[in-house]
Amino acid sequence: MTSQIFFDDVQEGDQIPTLAITVDATQMFFFSAATYNGHRIHYDRTWAKDVEGYPDILVHGPLQAALLARALTDWAGPGGRLVRYSIQNRASAYPGEELRFVGKVTGTREEDGQTLVDLAIHGEKGEGEVLMPGTATVALPKRAS
Repeated sequence: MTSQIFFDDVQEGDQIPTLAITVDATQMFFFSAATYNGHRIHYDRTWAKDVEGYPDILVHGPLQAALLARALTDWAGPGGRLVRYSIQNRASAYPGEELRFVGKVTGTREEDGQTLVDLAIHGEKGEGEVLMPGTATVALPKRAS
């Protein structure tokens, strides 16, 4: 069962739990199939290396974006809701690398009857190389009085 974090318990500067994932080639192949992404840089090593010039096949940007969103929704719990999400894909990731998806609370506010938490988010690899920076807003429930 997923635990619930409440708006009342969140403060600026809080970190969300890191989601660490090592994507493998099989997962990437299935993601390509599920999203109808036929670009060979995601499943054909020979093509990625010899034709495109990459050192290996590339982890999909949308797969990384989905994992970053998962880190947020895991943290927000069943009563939370992702209301705004914006990212930029800025660097490449390869299968077998540990990818980490993190976030830090930059503010809290009440607006239009919602209790909102703003976050700076990103995906990273290695020694903190940022792959995908962004921002998000999550609506969290208040504790019952």
